[in-house]
Amino acid sequence: MSKVNIKIEGKDYQVEEGLTILEAARQCGYEIPSLCTFNHGECSQGSCRVCLVEVKGARGLVASCVYPVNEGMEVLINSPKALSARRTSVELLLSNHSVNCQACAKNGKCELLYVAKQTRVREEMFKGAKTETQYDDVTPAIVRDTSKCILCGRCIERCKNAHGNGVLGFQKRGFETVVGPAGGITLDKSPCIMCGQCVSVCPTGALMAKTDIDAVDMAFAQGKHVVVQTAPAVRAGLGEEFGMPIGTPVTGKMVAALRRLGFAKVYDTNFAADLTIMEEATELLGRINNGGTLPMITSCSPGWINYAETYYGDLLGHISSCKSPHEMQGAIIKSYYAKEKGIDPKDIFVVSIMPCTAKKDEKERKQLQHDGIKDVDAVLTVRELGDMIKRAGIRFNRLPDEEFDQDLLGEYSGAAVIFGVTGGVMEAALRTAYFVLEGKEHEAIKFEAVRGFEGIKEASMTLGGMEVNIAVASGMKNAKVLLDDIREGKSKYHFIEIMGCPGGCINGGGMPIVRHCFLPDEAADIMDTYRAKRAAALYSEDERNTLRQSHNNSQIKELYEKFLGEPNSHLAHELLHTSYEAKKPFKLD
Repeated sequence: MSKVNIKIEGKDYQVEEGLTILEAARQCGYEIPSLCTFNHGECSQGSCRVCLVEVKGARGLVASCVYPVNEGMEVLINSPKALSARRTSVELLLSNHSVNCQACAKNGKCELLYVAKQTRVREEMFKGAKTETQYDDVTPAIVRDTSKCILCGRCIERCKNAHGNGVLGFQKRGFETVVGPAGGITLDKSPCIMCGQCVSVCPTGALMAKTDIDAVDMAFAQGKHVVVQTAPAVRAGLGEEFGMPIGTPVTGKMVAALRRLGFAKVYDTNFAADLTIMEEATELLGRINNGGTLPMITSCSPGWINYAETYYGDLLGHISSCKSPHEMQGAIIKSYYAKEKGIDPKDIFVVSIMPCTAKKDEKERKQLQHDGIKDVDAVLTVRELGDMIKRAGIRFNRLPDEEFDQDLLGEYSGAAVIFGVTGGVMEAALRTAYFVLEGKEHEAIKFEAVRGFEGIKEASMTLGGMEVNIAVASGMKNAKVLLDDIREGKSKYHFIEIMGCPGGCINGGGMPIVRHCFLPDEAADIMDTYRAKRAAALYSEDERNTLRQSHNNSQIKELYEKFLGEPNSHLAHELLHTSYEAKKPFKLD
């Protein structure tokens, strides 16, 4: 790409043509206050006016996030006019903002507070009426509080970009404008899939995950046998809550922290990921051999399941009946584990640490209960776990590395670890399916064709003399392409993996908030690389693990021998499989 010569604060720089002033300034070592620190184009085109700068020859100040650089441009970031205008912009935003920072869950990661400090705002410069607040905490997953909304539109754009949905939008006009579902309805009545992608880009506390910390505290207080499990993506993100570089694997310290929080058992959901592969691979082979519904689609992502039930109720027969791994693990803890330990299932409280807000919604599904007992009682996001560790005064960075509990549900394979990244479930399934059909392990353990962050990946491989076509998609905008082909009878695939969040669970709505301004030691392109860094942490653990295929997990074998019988047995179906229910098409009353 060609270069252009510009001046910033009187100094000469050469930058790529096509960059905005904001992007060019960052590359040249300047940080212009802005509310575009995620910078994926997910905002309302400079509407906040926080990043105003002076450009010589231009009429008035310009928003640096949308104004492109050009040859010979001279930019003044620190002129009196620019400094005053930026401060006034932030003060105007604060004038219509609920300033309860001490109690806000985004405290420490609030971009509005960050730019308020940068611009040195003055206290209550603009007093007056405030827009009427909409407070929506009806769903188990997401809380929406418009008193903290700055109308940046990033949540609106993320929902469109990730899923092709328009669940959130600007409602009403003028001073009454709010961001929310059409018609002023609550999120539970909207077609929201609860993925939390909107939460991950919201610069303030206007959108947050609903907390289950109080429920966990109550379980401890009631003397319950509290068992915790952690999803694979958690270990790749938790360190960020304690200032570690993105993608730092912290498995050992995470386990040590959970023990110090008082959990009776600390297990890895990876055990159930291996169990999922045994059930899912058996189900797939049964469909192929017996003329079942194809393509079969994975069922691990509750956001994807919500989407399917809402928009593709006619295709639910294509989805694997397997529960998601943490729900499988909850069911096994309250049956097999309870029996072996001599504990009444009613006295066991299962906590899942997840990278996902949709799993908070999932745990409430009536299909995920057995004899009236929920498989999983509480779901904490990675952020909530970080809050609990900090509240307990645990110095995370100084913790020793400890191992997960190894009894009954402790062993797991490298295949299970990579469940947290797009393509990981497919790769894990292929490792086992190849062994079952070929009678030997696949020479190259890795299946490179399903790795990477392309929206849709596809491949073919020979299994048992049959050519099997596979596809992987993450983000519902990409999944829709594959689903429409199935609906139209044009799909060539036998097996499809779908994950709700772009990039997979490592980019889940419950993962740590990633903002360039809060990670000064990271590269300026962190917004484009954090998924790859988190994925690398999972792939590296897979590489280090001597056990890398689900079917070689000795405790999984023992579970079938002593309790379940065999994959897809009657008891396995009762405990580990589920059903889905098409929702009525969404429409406003």
